Amino acid sequence: MRFKASIQNINTFTKLTASLNSLGPLAWVKLSDEQVCFTIIPEQGTQVWAVLSIDAIFETYTVQSAANNVINLEVPLTSLNRALKSALNATSAQIRLTKKDNQPLLALTIMTTSSSNSYAAFPTTGGNVNEDDLEQIPMDDGLRGNRETIITQEVPVRVLGPDTVAGLHEPQCREPDVHIILPPLMQLKSISDRFTKLALAGAKAGAGVGTSSRTRLEMAANMHGCLKMSIRTDAMSISSVWTDLNNPELDPSQVAGGEIGIAEHPSTRMKQLGSADGRSEEGWAIVRIDGRDWGKVMSVGRLGGRVIACFCHEHALILYVYLPSDNGEDESVLTV
Repeated sequence: MRFKASIQNINTFTKLTASLNSLGPLAWVKLSDEQVCFTIIPEQGTQVWAVLSIDAIFETYTVQSAANNVINLEVPLTSLNRALKSALNATSAQIRLTKKDNQPLLALTIMTTSSSNSYAAFPTTGGNVNEDDLEQIPMDDGLRGNRETIITQEVPVRVLGPDTVAGLHEPQCREPDVHIILPPLMQLKSISDRFTKLALAGAKAGAGVGTSSRTRLEMAANMHGCLKMSIRTDAMSISSVWTDLNNPELDPSQVAGGEIGIAEHPSTRMKQLGSADGRSEEGWAIVRIDGRDWGKVMSVGRLGGRVIACFCHEHALILYVYLPSDNGEDESVLTV
C-alpha cells in the first residue's frame, strides 16, 4: 500500500487535529480516492464523523492499496497534532505512509527557510531529523542568503484491515424536529463553561450531593430562530437565549418525498408552533447534555465555518460543522 500527499492547508489540518484530540486520543482515518475521513468513537462521550474533500487539506494526493485503493489507519491525535504544529511556518510539507523496523509510520517532512541575518537551524546529527535535534548556530558571513532545512516528524500508526472497520458506521437518527444555524461556537463554549463551573461550585457547596447531576446543560431551539442554553440546580437556575438566528430551508432533493416530504417533516410541524421572541413554551425541541462533554465539542469552533444543529426532541443533538473552502462551497463537514 502507498500513501503520499503534499499539504496545502497546514493551518486547517492543525486546527482539525487539535479539535478532534479534545474529543478522543485516537482517530480512525480512512484514506480513499474520493475523500479523507476522520472518525472518533470513544467508549463514552461524543462521536465524530468528519468527511473532508481531498483539496480541503492536500494539494497532491496519492493512495494505493489492494483494498480498492482504501487505507484505514489508527492514528494518535496528540502525536499528529504536535507534528503538524512544527510545520505551521514551513515553506512546504509532505506526509506519507512508511515503515521503520516493521512499525508503520506517518512521516511528516517539512521544509523551512531561515534567514542568514543572524542565525540558522542546522541538524546536529545530519540528514532528516526530529525537531528536538535541532540547535541554533550563528551563521558565518560567507553563508549569506536563505538556508533550507528539512525536518521529518514520525508518528507511529496502526494499519487496520477491512474486516476491522467493516462494522463501523455512522449512527442513524430520525429526522430532526428543529434545525438551526448556531452562533459562533467559541461564544457558546464560553457561556457553557461558565454555567458548568457555577453548577460544580454549587454542587460542592451542597452537602451529600453528587456533582454528576449538577453538570447537565439543557439545550433547546425552535423553528423561529431561537436558541436557549440553561442549567438548573437546587440552588440556582440560569439561562441564555439567542434570537434572530437562521433556520435553513430544507432542500427537496435531500428529503425523501420531495415537496410532500417537506410538508410532512417534523420541523415543518414545529414551525407552526412557538414564536420568534422565544417566550412561547410551545415549539421547542430540547436535549440534555453533559456540560463538560459539550465544552469539548465546542472546541471544533476553532475551525470556523457555519454550524447547523439538528435537535431530535429528548433524544439527540447532531452538529454539522462545515469547513470553509476557497471556492465558497461546503465540501467538507464534521458530524458531531
